[in-house]
Amino acid sequence: MEPQAFLLHKTVTEQDTAEQVGSGSLPVLATPVLIAWMEQATCGCCAALLEEGMTSVGTELSMRHTAASPVGMPVTVTAELTAAEGRTLCFRVWAQDAAGPIGEGTHTRAVVRAERFMEKANAKQKR
Repeated sequence: MEPQAFLLHKTVTEQDTAEQVGSGSLPVLATPVLIAWMEQATCGCCAALLEEGMTSVGTELSMRHTAASPVGMPVTVTAELTAAEGRTLCFRVWAQDAAGPIGEGTHTRAVVRAERFMEKANAKQKR
């Protein structure tokens, strides 16, 4: 399998801060936001691989947020597909801002039929 990578470019805004999302008290990039950006990058990486009607859902994430990024700082998140086994896609993810690395990790996604997935999810409301 030839490695596939996807780059996601973002800029930290006030809404992206730990102070705003409730994950801390400082006006720097929040870890939950960085996690969401990492997931967005993996979705971008695998989008071209999915057949019509299929999507992917996150199933596992392990990450380290190693440096703070202030409001206004550009951030690049990179996702690289490292393995595809059946319906399971594995990724290496990392992020950097203009000053250097800010986080890294691994993420696993499962390929699912979107309509069937939503039917099962919505059925929980009928219980």
